[in-house]
Amino acid sequence: MKTTPLVLALIAGASSPAFAQHSAPMQPNVLPPVDVETEGAGNAPETTTMTITGQTLRHLAPGSSDVGAILTRLPGLAGNTGGGFSTMPAIRGLSEQRLIVLVDGHPIDSACPNDMNPPLSYTAPQTAGAIDVITGVSPVSAGGDAIGGVISVKSAAPRFSTDGRLLITGEGQAYYRSNDGGFGSGLTLTVAGRQISATYSGSYAKAQNYHAGGDLGVVHATQYAKTDHKLALAYQGAIGLIELAGGFHHSAYEGFPNQFMDMTGNNSWFLNGHYLGSFDWGTVDVKADYRATDHAMNFLTDKGGTGNGGMPMNTRVRSGGYTLAVDLPLAPGTTLRMGSEYRHQRLNDWWPPVAGSMMMGPDTYLNVNNGRRERIAAYVEAQKRWGEAFSLTAGGRYARVNMNTGTVAPYSTGMMSMADAMAAAAFNAADHQRHFNNWSASLIAHYTPRQGLALDLGYAHKTRAPNIYELYTWGQGAMSSQMIGWYGDGNGYFGNLALKPERADTVSGSVTFSGGGKEGWFIKAAPYYTHVNDYIDARRIKVLTNMMGMPGPFAQLQFANTEAEFYGIDLSGAATLWKGGRYGQTRLSGTLSWVHGQNLSTQTPLYHQMPLNILASVEHRIGGLSAAVEVNWVDSKTRIDPARNEPVTRAYALVHLRGAYEWRQWRLSVDVENLLDRAYDLPLGGMALGDYRASGGMVLRPVAGRGRSVNVGLSRRF
Repeated sequence: MKTTPLVLALIAGASSPAFAQHSAPMQPNVLPPVDVETEGAGNAPETTTMTITGQTLRHLAPGSSDVGAILTRLPGLAGNTGGGFSTMPAIRGLSEQRLIVLVDGHPIDSACPNDMNPPLSYTAPQTAGAIDVITGVSPVSAGGDAIGGVISVKSAAPRFSTDGRLLITGEGQAYYRSNDGGFGSGLTLTVAGRQISATYSGSYAKAQNYHAGGDLGVVHATQYAKTDHKLALAYQGAIGLIELAGGFHHSAYEGFPNQFMDMTGNNSWFLNGHYLGSFDWGTVDVKADYRATDHAMNFLTDKGGTGNGGMPMNTRVRSGGYTLAVDLPLAPGTTLRMGSEYRHQRLNDWWPPVAGSMMMGPDTYLNVNNGRRERIAAYVEAQKRWGEAFSLTAGGRYARVNMNTGTVAPYSTGMMSMADAMAAAAFNAADHQRHFNNWSASLIAHYTPRQGLALDLGYAHKTRAPNIYELYTWGQGAMSSQMIGWYGDGNGYFGNLALKPERADTVSGSVTFSGGGKEGWFIKAAPYYTHVNDYIDARRIKVLTNMMGMPGPFAQLQFANTEAEFYGIDLSGAATLWKGGRYGQTRLSGTLSWVHGQNLSTQTPLYHQMPLNILASVEHRIGGLSAAVEVNWVDSKTRIDPARNEPVTRAYALVHLRGAYEWRQWRLSVDVENLLDRAYDLPLGGMALGDYRASGGMVLRPVAGRGRSVNVGLSRRF
């Protein structure tokens, strides 16, 4: 793996790592900056990739159980608020549904009409091996069916004994947070010989509702509990590397402060296979997976839920597929890559009747009945290097997406469900089968004219077909439509059988000046522009009325294609201020991100676009001791989407203190986040529907950020 001069060293410290907070939904606390390297990933095409190491993730774990929230520290990334471990990442204004998100090279399909279990919710910072992120143009070999960047969470590579003796190694950790009483633990254990390796990894996390800063009080529906377990077996020999991994995820509950519903159960098991072989003529990389997910929603107690009441909603997803990648070295400096993919998703979404309810019964509401989404894809990509100074990567990808679903049904055909009954009849009379032919291409250039200067430039045309919920949800009653949507705004949504695929054209680049090696200095500027034809937004249909028939604070919208654009810039830099031998080292780092998203059809701002935000941090290290002071400033959010009644949020600044001490195999950290207990609202937090329900519909406000919290972490390697 070749580290380029584009090193994004955003302050390193065994103690205090973190990035600028663009909006940390359920864990809005900023963690100190960390070393992230921009590099070419092995045999992958040269591109600007930011990598967060497993060690850094474990150092971040005491401050956040949410991998999606941790990623918001990276320049160009933000987070749409979800549950305590279900932040939905956004890259340069494009939401998670438009990104390539992989866990060990495998996608994880949606299994919830509110996207309560996004792919990163199945990962944990205590056990992940590394995370690679591409914010700019990505090569077609990185994946398809997306128009934005790439997030790839990877487990640590299997370890084998090198001296014939049995290898036993691992790491354990525990943490506690004062604000919400959150606590958790993680363990990784490897037992290996020369050719066979077995690794267990597991984690547990639990928290109560957190307290907002200042006098804003408790933020309702922010509690959660989950556990993850995984066993990975590996064999290495003359035939190559073979890996087999299986695991189980269980979440007993997870509150969602900006949804009417909460997650009352999520069980998911998976089986992954991987083969990597190297031959005289090239390499072969094959991955296959199968995942079964059973998901349940209802109301937790602070939204008025009871043991036998509320509104049960169930989702069942079975999905699987494979990827095949072949690398062929044609000549020195020239590589041809070819690959194919297959993905199949089967989804059922139904809402059982509630005994005694006139609105939610007497029949089962069939939201999605045997929904299917199948994707078959192939790509070709070539990379050419001219010495060490210049490389060019070009490729094309074709994907065929086939979708279908069965007939649906409302709770009843009576007057209370008349809007849904009429919508179901119209939906059932329509042809549900859809086929999309998607073409994508990318061209990426990397140039290092001299030491200390690196230039990157890329262009891509990417395509994404609509997902099952965007295409096939149909309910047009006020209540049923408000159960659909991952926007956290309280509004109701329904699907559109006429949706077209999103087609995006992106130009992105970067220029990096650096000197003094890894612990020297650097400054990087990365501008970008994306134009999207048939962007899947939503058009406003009507204002929803309350139980008294009066206009309420929420609207009903339908998914619809429109034209959109995104442009902005990410800046980052770091420098060593003092390096005095026995007096330690002092380092300054900072990031700045700004994005402008616009609906060109209506000439209005796009929803959930993060305002200008800046992080500055000073860290000092001496021996095993480190300490940092960090200030994060976020501008006011005044560019809002009027169709969704998006709230304005005020500017704020947060101060954090970090400290850690390492001794032999032990590490103890103590952080004080939001030191001044500043009250603030999350710019991408949506509306606090948990607080709205708890107040009897009297208080409707944005989701407030976390107040002061003292976080303690303890870990040991062995």
